[in-house]
Amino acid sequence: MYTQDDILIKEYGISQSTIDLMKDAENKLKESFKRADNIAAFNQLKVLKAFQNNNISYAHFGETSGYGYDDMGRDTLDKVFAEVFKAEDAIVRHNIVSGTQAIASCLYGILRPGDKMYSVVGAPYDTMEEVIGIRGEEDCGSLKDFGVEYGQIDLLDGGEIDYNKIMSTFASEKVKLALIQRSRGYDWRDSLTVEKIGTIIKTIKDVSPNTICMVDNCYGEFSEMQEPTEVGADIIVGSLIKNPGGSIALSGGYIAGKEEYVRKISYRLTAPGLGKHVGASLGFNRNLYQGFFMSPHIVAQSMKTAMLCAEIFKGLGYEVCPEPNAVRSDIIQAIKFKNPDKVIKFCQAIQAGSAIDSYVTPEPWDMPGYEDPVIMAAGAFVQGASIELSADAPISEPYVAYLQGGVIYDAAKVGILKAVDAISNMQ
Repeated sequence: MYTQDDILIKEYGISQSTIDLMKDAENKLKESFKRADNIAAFNQLKVLKAFQNNNISYAHFGETSGYGYDDMGRDTLDKVFAEVFKAEDAIVRHNIVSGTQAIASCLYGILRPGDKMYSVVGAPYDTMEEVIGIRGEEDCGSLKDFGVEYGQIDLLDGGEIDYNKIMSTFASEKVKLALIQRSRGYDWRDSLTVEKIGTIIKTIKDVSPNTICMVDNCYGEFSEMQEPTEVGADIIVGSLIKNPGGSIALSGGYIAGKEEYVRKISYRLTAPGLGKHVGASLGFNRNLYQGFFMSPHIVAQSMKTAMLCAEIFKGLGYEVCPEPNAVRSDIIQAIKFKNPDKVIKFCQAIQAGSAIDSYVTPEPWDMPGYEDPVIMAAGAFVQGASIELSADAPISEPYVAYLQGGVIYDAAKVGILKAVDAISNMQ
């Protein structure tokens, strides 16, 4: 009988030794895989109930054009997201082009000239630096250009939160907004669990109850049984071509939280007075509904892919973050190669294992919004969709590759196996 091993060896060129590594890793990960499935089952029931409670029907998938007044599907999708995330309100739109735009819209919608914001978990993701005005051209419309002050509380050694510094800063300064980035970005640290996010928020609110706590929730949705809005976050924000789009959404982003802040942000997205009442769905509603419905399962597949990658590469002697059996709060897996050629080989192998553009060989380039050259592997049905198997790395020390996504575990692991062989052949 033709087995999985036969296909991997004869059709994909994977070595038997690497297949043996995979089998050993999967055996060690049984309990972690089971935990991911349990989280997915819990979150799937939440999503299903929100669909039922809002009487979702085929009529919600209908197309509107022009101004999009009274778009039933669009408006009800906002309610579904709000219910699942335990938020007062939400805004979900296909024409939010990225997580960066969604986050920027929140900051511009809430902050005013003379306000101060703090990032409380170190530097934000690279693409946010030009939005804030930390770097980039002058007079480009950054928050700094509009008179918004920025402060930053760095992490302690080891990536721990500096609660004492947070407490003293927010007790002594008038801070309008605290930005909390859930995922690691390009930092070598654990992503923040929802429990830890709750502790950060409580620390801030105890000394500065009026500070708005905003969480960049990208890569984290449905990786745990709670979302940050359930532990005190005033606003959470994310991209639909990451977790909550379930690989079905073709574009978009969401914002969820307290109604007064969602309303102000909606004015930034459209115009004051118009807010959420306009914005034609143009036939995209079905993709957004279906993607959100599927996302708990898809996230679990991605988390299993990350676990397998961590277990195999740790066994080969590389540092990994998080550890294979760690409690995870996002879908990202970091591997420290300490060698630029290995980082590049890893990303190229992930590309070669993808369903789309498997024949393409990615190379580092000066990608807009990033400080260092970046190599990105993304053989995705939706361009740039991080919930699909992808990998990227800044070409800078200590040469860390970041893997994310994998909508079907059995397909996603092919890229990992190819990467193991490619890097082993370099030694």
